[in-house]
Amino acid sequence: MAGDPADLQIMYGLDGRRRIPETTLDWLPGYEGSAPVRIGNGAAGQLQLDVWGETLGGLHVARTAGLADDADSWRLQKALLDFLEGHWDDVDNGLWEVRGPRRPFVHSRVMAWAGVDAMVRAVEDFGLDGPVDEWKVLREAIRSDVLTRGYDAGRRTFTQFYGSTGLDASLLLIPRVRFLPWDDPRVVGTVEAVQRELGRDGLLLRYRSSSDDHVDGLPGDEGTFLVASFWLVDALHGIGREREAHALFERLLGLRNDLGLLAEEFDVTTGRQLGNFPQAFSHLGLVNSARILSGHPGQTPDARPRARSASPRSDSVAP
Repeated sequence: MAGDPADLQIMYGLDGRRRIPETTLDWLPGYEGSAPVRIGNGAAGQLQLDVWGETLGGLHVARTAGLADDADSWRLQKALLDFLEGHWDDVDNGLWEVRGPRRPFVHSRVMAWAGVDAMVRAVEDFGLDGPVDEWKVLREAIRSDVLTRGYDAGRRTFTQFYGSTGLDASLLLIPRVRFLPWDDPRVVGTVEAVQRELGRDGLLLRYRSSSDDHVDGLPGDEGTFLVASFWLVDALHGIGREREAHALFERLLGLRNDLGLLAEEFDVTTGRQLGNFPQAFSHLGLVNSARILSGHPGQTPDARPRARSASPRSDSVAP
């Protein structure tokens, strides 16, 4: 990566290039008329603050797992945290690469918190050098900001972004990164609200694109998002609704094609898979849910201890 090591993009070319210009091919109708057909990806130039938290969390998980570590890795992590310290409260495009105005997305702020939390734990668990007391102050400042501005007490749920009335499936990840425990009433209320307001025939939308917030800046509707539906499996299990979690997981398994593959989305009206196919994100959700439901050590949602789990918490921060 050229330049500032803390200047992350959400994607790069296969050869490491940073410029991935997006072009619309107007003369192509697209599969079954699903225009526009694009090459490249304009989202490469977006700001998605969750990427910093996910990178820091992933490097911490690698260190915890005993993978090779060196001084360069720790210097990179401190550079990433320096960026977060100055930018965690910037508005951004969010996890879903929305093409509308930048917003103060709750998921982005929570992942910034998770990145700082990973650095604090790296110092405390591995004796690495760093101003841990300053990082703890930063961690608490982000947490307080999210709890104050990102939670709607009247509806008992976190919202998609500060001041929004909309919800977002990524809110289900709040306890997965240790921000709050699974039995916290704010978590339980959020899981219930997301299932109620984003549910479509039992599966889950990412968010409602037709909401009053007009968050994504795009017309039209979309199918249920499969990785979000797997997140709902994990969330139902986390708040103790295990029978529902298992039932939803079995239903999702039944959506696979004859090769066991899943697309990005599923249209509950036509019964067809939609979007990118096959979609790695969907299969990652499947694997994570399978591990959680099977009680695999280290995969049970971390802040609600269970007798059958060999570990009181999970160090995983990946969706």
